[in-house]
Amino acid sequence: MADFSLDDLKTLRDRLGTGMVDSKNALIEAGGDLEKATEILRLKGAKGNAKRADRSTSEGLVAATESNGVATMIELACETDFVAKSDKFVALGDTVLAAVVAAGATTLDEALAAPAGSQIVAELIGDEAAILGEKFELRRVFAIKGDAFAIYLHRTNKDLPPQVGVVVAYSGDDAETARSIAQHISFADPVYLSRDDVPAEEVEKERRIVEEISRGEGKPEAALPKIIEGRINGYFKQVALLDQDYARDNKLVVSKVLADAGLTVTGFARFKVGA
Repeated sequence: MADFSLDDLKTLRDRLGTGMVDSKNALIEAGGDLEKATEILRLKGAKGNAKRADRSTSEGLVAATESNGVATMIELACETDFVAKSDKFVALGDTVLAAVVAAGATTLDEALAAPAGSQIVAELIGDEAAILGEKFELRRVFAIKGDAFAIYLHRTNKDLPPQVGVVVAYSGDDAETARSIAQHISFADPVYLSRDDVPAEEVEKERRIVEEISRGEGKPEAALPKIIEGRINGYFKQVALLDQDYARDNKLVVSKVLADAGLTVTGFARFKVGA
């Protein structure tokens, strides 16, 4: 049998998070050389990554931070909630976020190419996936400049890391209301800031749909324009933040809440793991 100690075995397991049997077999194969055993396990894991390429990643975490006038948010995905809540995966999320911020990355490609120690983020994620035995993906990256930011991270399960993340860039001094707007976004899931931001083709598509529905309901021809406009306004309430009823008081519209607080939202993003 190869010459290695229980301390070597423990070191290898702590370093890579691998099981007892795999770690022991790697040390035997490496003749007790800890560094060679590490390389063996990483190479075996890399081969496993290729086999896992087609697997779905519906679990994971959202992480966000602000630094030097920029707020950054990422979604890091994995296959199971068991891995998502592990210390190693959560630490990987922190490391990836820090690397993305340090590189000033604003796109997914830039984030994957960002330096992370002696590697780039893509290589780091690949190595950690090999170690933990699941497919990992850096799925989304968002970065925005602003005067101030509200960041809200929501846990849908107390045992898991944040699954929903919201970043709001704004100007104004009411941080408490800004945070409440971020919480509202996490619940209401708007797509656009204002109705003016909704692409004209999407509005026209919706208009055609509601007109067809209204005609199919046998509405009087003379009443159709008013009915259609009412339903289009309802559509804007679904997709445009400023038009939405405020989650804390549905008698108020978000635009009114912001105006009363002296706030102007300049941009936002909402990530939900797997969505």
